[in-house]
Amino acid sequence: MAKKVTMQQIAEQAGVSKYAVSKALSGQAGVSEETRERIVKIATQLGYFLQDNRGNVRKSGTAKEKGKANTIVVLLPNVRMQNRASSFWGRIVDGISTAVTERGYGTILVTEHSPENFLQVLNPSGVLGVIGVGLVATSLLLEIRNMGLPFVLIDHEDESVPSDTVFVNNFDISRQLTHFLLGQGHRHLQFVGDPCFAQSFRHRWLGFRTALEERDIPLRQSNELVGTLGVTRDEHIAGLTRIVSQLMRGGDMPTAFVCANDSLAISVVTMLREMDIDVPVDVSVTGFDDIDDASEIRPALTTVYVDKKQMGARAVDLLMRRIDHPDAPREKLHICGEIVLRDSTAAPVRRLEQADCEA
Repeated sequence: MAKKVTMQQIAEQAGVSKYAVSKALSGQAGVSEETRERIVKIATQLGYFLQDNRGNVRKSGTAKEKGKANTIVVLLPNVRMQNRASSFWGRIVDGISTAVTERGYGTILVTEHSPENFLQVLNPSGVLGVIGVGLVATSLLLEIRNMGLPFVLIDHEDESVPSDTVFVNNFDISRQLTHFLLGQGHRHLQFVGDPCFAQSFRHRWLGFRTALEERDIPLRQSNELVGTLGVTRDEHIAGLTRIVSQLMRGGDMPTAFVCANDSLAISVVTMLREMDIDVPVDVSVTGFDDIDDASEIRPALTTVYVDKKQMGARAVDLLMRRIDHPDAPREKLHICGEIVLRDSTAAPVRRLEQADCEA
């Protein structure tokens, strides 16, 4: 039987006190964010989170046994444009609220992203469980775990705090979308979006690359387009204009941009229009998520439809299962996306000078 990983072992490797380790792993204040991240990383590598460290935390029990607990916390930290007004995140929250109401429970939306503030607004005795939507800090997840609250994550997972999760089938549908463009005749494609920004972005990037590999198409990727492009649309457009101008000067302009989400795709379309580049005659553009703006921009955006309300509803299903069966194996549920063909994609048109050279 393997020896249990202790806080003292973690402290020794991290070069801090056992007291600091305790604070970091419980989400308490008193350690810097840099130290907390280092401690959590070492704890993960040692396998600390894979063992039972719950001690005397409250057992979940079944929903019926919870008695007065009748509320599900929807945790939507107000970071990286995650908010209730978003046509992506907001629809997920709608799906959660509807599914919870149908079960006779209530919801409370919490936008705090620090453990200290989270504890101030939460009464654990009245909470059935927590559904995290989007990016949730490890320190906050650790606090939820230490409170013994069952939780499910949507579009996010954390290896330090394992949980049930709900995602879109990002890899598969991104691969299919890329194959569609290849079938149209595109051979020089660029992915737009930082794979490190979110796991969903990374899996869409991997699906894109896999489709190219399966068709023996060389990857001619600009490293800058898969780097940090900013947060706001203005920042996206400024960065994209500089990068695409460089590609054009180098004679390396792609015939299609495959974007990690619709927001980036809309920025690409806007940037190309400002540069007098026609979409889709000169360049095709695809997005992902099918937010409201995707059908309103001109040309309307070819994208991937994501049933956002269904993601929320299925997360409620997983949470109720976790409440009733606290020791059941964890599950990762994938909701299938669907390609929506609109006006931003077309077969590539060869330039006359290229045709003359080949004649």
